[in-house]
Amino acid sequence: MALVLTEEQSMLRDSARGLISDKAPVSHLRSLRDNKDQTGFSRELWHSFAEMGFAGLLVPEEFGGSGLGYVEAGVVMEEIGRTLMPSPFLATSVVAASALSRGGNAAQKSEYLPKISNGSLLATLAIDEGAKHRPLQINLQAVRAGNGFRLSGAKALVIDGHVADLFIVAARTSGAAGERDGLTLFLVNPKAKGVAIERTIMVDSHNAARIELTNVEVNADHVLGEVDQGAALLDGVLDIGRGAVAAEMVGLSEEVFHRTVEYLKSRKQFGKLIGEFQALQHRAAELYVDIEITRAATMKALQALDADVAKATSAVAVAKARAGTTATRAVQEGVQMHGGMGMTDQFDIGFFMKRARVCEELFGDANYHTEQLAQARGY
Repeated sequence: MALVLTEEQSMLRDSARGLISDKAPVSHLRSLRDNKDQTGFSRELWHSFAEMGFAGLLVPEEFGGSGLGYVEAGVVMEEIGRTLMPSPFLATSVVAASALSRGGNAAQKSEYLPKISNGSLLATLAIDEGAKHRPLQINLQAVRAGNGFRLSGAKALVIDGHVADLFIVAARTSGAAGERDGLTLFLVNPKAKGVAIERTIMVDSHNAARIELTNVEVNADHVLGEVDQGAALLDGVLDIGRGAVAAEMVGLSEEVFHRTVEYLKSRKQFGKLIGEFQALQHRAAELYVDIEITRAATMKALQALDADVAKATSAVAVAKARAGTTATRAVQEGVQMHGGMGMTDQFDIGFFMKRARVCEELFGDANYHTEQLAQARGY
């Protein structure tokens, strides 16, 4: 399959770019940060997102969504990456919507997916319990109690957890931390008794939360998928999230590249434009090639997800690892080529560096995915 967008996907890209660049340039993020906005994103803009069909992009048509694929979701994520737009799109419309669509029963889909599609419900996956992404290292316990379960434990860096209306919590119903068997996903109401939420403003001015569950009672009908067999569902959902974050980093990297090239064309030293210095030209050219290779790897991963999520793991790991190293290189080169000004808050380039650092860690950094690939190949 060609690693390029179709005409319809290009039209979707243009539509997303028009809305995001107009309503949420980098100055939008700067304003939210400086004003210490309690939500961390614009609900008005999110409603506009929903009205244009982006919130329900991955939601099946029978539940009010567009029923599109992961390539299309990646198209939107790439545009989000260009302006660093804070929004619930990743947590709600990509990860949570995919979890519900893939693992939910008829009642769960009917209750939650239409609300995700119309923008009225925000949902998020609560998986990691430490600073690094280790999806099998789950210690949060779910013990049977009556006709349901009682959950106790904590989750860290839950994306948009401070404003979520629904948590999808990975808990251990049997076995020990590190084991695949014994994982179960639960749908948890953030307002339930025993749930404590602490907002975390990350270094990139986006938001997450630490949540603590203390004897939180959950009915059996709030199990997403099968008891003790949640690992396979979780694998697929995480790969979908990884593909989306890789696409965001492609957009971020390309925007940094374009901003840096424009700066090279305008900044003078010793009476010459610094873009005329051959050393900087070589570095810019190498970065451009790196970005295009990463774009192809990410497109390949998204296409693999559309074909069969269960068979896309290797392609997604390559894309996420590559996108992380490329974004890191892009922002480092961008800051260095901007010189001393690149270190100041006056220039937006610093926002891109901070977001790249967070995206690198989301759902596993390059080291994590390189190790997973090596283990899968018997090394």
